[in-house]
Amino acid sequence: MAAVFLAARFLPFSDLPAGSKGASVARESLLMLQDYARHHVLLCLVPALFIAGAISVFISQASVIAYLGAGARKVVAYSVAAVSGTVLAACSCTILPLFAGIHRRGAGLGPATTFLYAGPAINVLAIILTARVLGWELGLARAVSAVVLSAVVGVAMARIFRREERARADAGGFALPVEPLPRPLWQNGTFFAAMIGVLVFANWNRLDETGVAAAIWSVKWPLTGGLLVLLLGMLSSWFPRDEIRDWMSATWGFAKQILPLLLAGVLVAGLLLGRPGHPALIPERWISASVGGNGLPANLFASVAGALMYFATLTEVPILEGLIGAGMGKGPALALLLAGPALSLPSMLVIRSVLGTRKTVVYVLLVILFSTLAGLAYGGIAA
Repeated sequence: MAAVFLAARFLPFSDLPAGSKGASVARESLLMLQDYARHHVLLCLVPALFIAGAISVFISQASVIAYLGAGARKVVAYSVAAVSGTVLAACSCTILPLFAGIHRRGAGLGPATTFLYAGPAINVLAIILTARVLGWELGLARAVSAVVLSAVVGVAMARIFRREERARADAGGFALPVEPLPRPLWQNGTFFAAMIGVLVFANWNRLDETGVAAAIWSVKWPLTGGLLVLLLGMLSSWFPRDEIRDWMSATWGFAKQILPLLLAGVLVAGLLLGRPGHPALIPERWISASVGGNGLPANLFASVAGALMYFATLTEVPILEGLIGAGMGKGPALALLLAGPALSLPSMLVIRSVLGTRKTVVYVLLVILFSTLAGLAYGGIAA
């Protein structure tokens, strides 16, 4: 992975000839990979991997999932389910077994489907990369829409199948042991705040020549360095070595899982779509005709396409970057971001094995419906 990164970062791909169509497309794909390697890996993706690894080690999954039981207060259950994707750092491939486990052990249908929808959509890595590559507006819209719509979908599922849920509730809820915290909550909170601060300040952009943003930009590296020193101090004082080893192992696990798929996804996106303003295999007029603008047909098409396609973790970001550059509207982009990670043909088969055909069909239709409506609303605001 290091060799591939260094090659993508430093090789002079811009000097490659672009005479024939095939050579031009290959050159475009390599240049898109180089753009990612230079602008999104070291300062964005690597810190995000460390944050995701820390979340998976320092925050107990059992402590989160315990709040989704049938006996939990509805407000608490839906709130926890809607934001647990950021806490669990679950990707689309890991959310399905977690969903199956909590549902079969007694979680209510509403909170369980809320968890299923929100988990991959607000994966901390996905939100960070979306904001970094596609703009903070779309990143924020993705996070907020995923949290709100996941709760709406969950409540709708619970209401539609309330009779079956009442009968199922007679079997009782489930309980997972809450592990004792190895350190006070404020220490964990301070540690995560410092890591997020490193990510934010290392990627800080100067929006203009004056103002607060420019002032922060002028001291971004001292701020980042100071937070790194603070992190080292906290690690040496608060965290035992076995936890740090587990953190490194989890971070490396995320890297092995995500980086190869992401780099492959960037190459494929470059081949098919190219960089913004540099078309590749798929003509831009096809993109504009299908998902251009922010109307109902474009948003519905993006939602259905996203629901049927399979996106490996984070690969939806480079794919969307190419689509937006080729003429995709902002509303359909959000619709695809909301429907794509939550559904795919393989995931539908798994969901059907847990919920049955009827509930799965209703869940899929609800995701497509609300993703389309969210895309319409965001497209109208952002236009």
